[in-house]
Amino acid sequence: MKTNTLLLMFFLALLSACKTEKKEVGEKDMNTNTPEMQKSENASQKELKISPIEHATMVLTYGDDQIFVDPTKGVEAFKKFSAPQIVLITDIHADHFDLETLKALNLKNTTIVAPKAVADLFPKDFRYGKLIILDNGETQNIMGYDIEAIPMYNLREEALKFHPKGRGNGYVINFGSKRIYISGDTEDISEMRNLKDIQVAFVCMNLPYTMTVESAVSAVLEFKPDKVYPYHYRGTDGLSDIEKFKTMVNKGDESIEVVALDWYN
Repeated sequence: MKTNTLLLMFFLALLSACKTEKKEVGEKDMNTNTPEMQKSENASQKELKISPIEHATMVLTYGDDQIFVDPTKGVEAFKKFSAPQIVLITDIHADHFDLETLKALNLKNTTIVAPKAVADLFPKDFRYGKLIILDNGETQNIMGYDIEAIPMYNLREEALKFHPKGRGNGYVINFGSKRIYISGDTEDISEMRNLKDIQVAFVCMNLPYTMTVESAVSAVLEFKPDKVYPYHYRGTDGLSDIEKFKTMVNKGDESIEVVALDWYN
């Protein structure tokens, strides 16, 4: 009887030790920050910095990464920036596709994203890291960023010759939890109006090439970005009325923040 009691006490003690050990291991696993978790947390803390260069040209800086959009104005315009990880080109016109600027930049490790009409203009001796052609509606993950090609085209009969549907790209880029829209040269097309969950939008407005201030306002009030930057607003008769754009947008929806940057210094 005494032997049975001792055996029972031994098994109870062993069972208790196993439970304690399992609990300690479980707690340790739950509290450990893996490298993947730390990387995700760091990514969510990055800020997006916007540097206007001129007209349609800008640099988007996100952490240590830089994306050049429609680089023009020569290499001197980018002297304070390091080599870009990504270059986005929207269309074939000189205010978007400037071959001399591209040749002067250090693009040996850069991924260039462009529509086919732009890619066809690159000479055979042009040196760059990688070229990815995106057609309207296509999305690719490029160096950790989901980049979607959005159509850009004219609607007015007298302007159809400027930007036919399918040739150029606007872009939606995902920076962490932020979705950024770059319109390229377009009018207030349905593909813009139907955009969802856009935190930052760059919207063009210049005649006769893209759209009126009123059309841009109408589109913005429909897809409702959190923040909108008017850009690409120099036309044949000078600069579009950005103050009018801001007033009309805020009259329609005061929650949309309109930010005017200096694109024409």
